[in-house]
Amino acid sequence: MFSRYKKAAVEVAPAAKAPVAKVEAPANSPGPAKALRKVLPTKAAVAESADRDKKRKERLSEIKLELHRALLDNLNLAALDQATEAQLKEEISAITTESLQERGMVLNREERMALNQELYDEVKGLGPLETLLKDETISDILVNGPHKIFVERSGKLQLSDVTFKDEKHLMRIIDKIVSAVGRRVDESNPYVDARLQDGSRFNAMVPPIAVDGSLVSIRKFKTDKLSIDDLVNFGAFTEEMAVYLQAAVATRLNIIVSGGTGSGKTTTLNALSSFIDDSERILTIEDTAELQLQQTHVGRMESRPPNVEGKGAVTPRDCLKNALRMRPDRIIVGETRGEEVIDMLQAMNTGHDGSMTTIHANSARDGVSRLENMIAMAGIEMPLKAMRSQISSAVNLIVQASRLQDGSRRMTSITEITGMEGEVISMQELFRFQRVGLTPENKIIGHFTATGVRSNYAERFKMWGYDLPPSIYEPFNGNH
Repeated sequence: MFSRYKKAAVEVAPAAKAPVAKVEAPANSPGPAKALRKVLPTKAAVAESADRDKKRKERLSEIKLELHRALLDNLNLAALDQATEAQLKEEISAITTESLQERGMVLNREERMALNQELYDEVKGLGPLETLLKDETISDILVNGPHKIFVERSGKLQLSDVTFKDEKHLMRIIDKIVSAVGRRVDESNPYVDARLQDGSRFNAMVPPIAVDGSLVSIRKFKTDKLSIDDLVNFGAFTEEMAVYLQAAVATRLNIIVSGGTGSGKTTTLNALSSFIDDSERILTIEDTAELQLQQTHVGRMESRPPNVEGKGAVTPRDCLKNALRMRPDRIIVGETRGEEVIDMLQAMNTGHDGSMTTIHANSARDGVSRLENMIAMAGIEMPLKAMRSQISSAVNLIVQASRLQDGSRRMTSITEITGMEGEVISMQELFRFQRVGLTPENKIIGHFTATGVRSNYAERFKMWGYDLPPSIYEPFNGNH
C-alpha cells in the first residue's frame, strides 16, 4: 500500500541498559546496608540517554511528515466531508499502524494516540493550531514564522512549545483557512482578513512583506458571552457603574466604547447590549462578525473586501447606508475607523437613538479628536465648530476600556458629553479607575470611584423610570 514511501528498513536496537557506577559499601558495614544504597547513573549514561531520546524525537518527527504525505495521497479527500470523525480517525489509525510497522518504529499507547490526533488535525483541522484553539485559557494566538508561536493567557504573552515544520507547512494551513471563506493570499495579495469556522478573527501577512516568515494573528471567539454580572465579578467595573450603564442603554443614549487594541471593547459592547429591550429591532455592522446579541430581532451585516479583479467590495459605509433604509431602532457598528463615521453620526442624530459603536482611542478626549480626524479623512470639508457641534449632539456617552500593564482589563472612565462651550466640546467624567500602586508581583493596586458629579441625563433617566439614587454619584472605592 505504501511501497513508494518505503525506505530502507531501519533496525531499532533494543535500548541498552545504562551503565551504572558501582557503589561499594565500607568493609565494616553490615551486609543489608548494601541494599539501601542508591544505584546512580554516571554522567556519560545520562548524556547517552538524552541523546537517544533526541534521536527518537527527530525520527518520530520525520515519520509524522512521511505519514501526512502518505495520508494525503491515499485518503479520498473528496469523501472526507461525508465521513464521520470516528470513521476518519479509524482509517488514520489503520494507516499509521501499518506505516509504523514498515518502519520498525514502536510507540507506546500515549505516543500513538497523540500521533493519530496530530494527523487528524492536519487532515481535517488546522494542524498545530488545533491544540491552541481548543485551549480555553488562550485568548490570542500570534504566529511569527513557522517556529515561533506566542499565546496570550490572562493578558500576558508567552512563547508556546507548538511549532510548524517549516514555512510551507504554515502556508498550507493559511491557504486552508482563507480558501474556506473564498479568499486568497499570495505574493500579489500578501495580507488577508478572514473568520474561522468557530467565529475567531484571523489575519495573515505572508512573504515577501513578512520578512522572517508568515505572520498570523488569531483573536479567539468566546462562545460564552460575558454578562454584566460576570464583568463586575471579574473587577472590570463596579455595581454602581453597572446600574448607571443600564439606565444609559435603556434610555437610548448614544454610546461610544473607546479603547486600545485588546482592551475589551467588543466584550464591553456585548455586555452593554444586554440592556436593550427585546422588542427593539437592532442592526449590526462589522468587518468580522463578533457581536453576540441575545435579542430576538437582530439583523447582522458583514463588510466584504474586493475580489481578485478589485471589484465587489462592500464597505462598512455601504452597509450603514443600507441599514438606514431597513427601519432599525438601533444601529450597532462593531468598529468605526473610516468614512462611515459620517453616516454613523447622522444616524445617531436622525432618530436612531441608542446606537453604539467602538473606536480606537486612549481616553474620552482622544476619542473625540479621533472622530474629528475620521470626518476629515472622509474628505468632507466642514468648519471645525460645525464638526464638533455634530459630534456633541450625536454622542452622549464615552466608555473608556483599557488593558493595564498587568494584563487586567478595566473600564477606566465613563464620561458624558454635555454640549458645546464656544468651539470646545464640554465633557464631564462620572466614574474612573484610580490607580494607587503596584504589588511586588507587578499587579495593579487601585479602586473605582465616582467623581461626585451628577449625571447630565438624570432627568431623562427619571422620565424613563430609572430614578437613580444620589449615592450612585458619591465618591466610593471598589468595595462600596
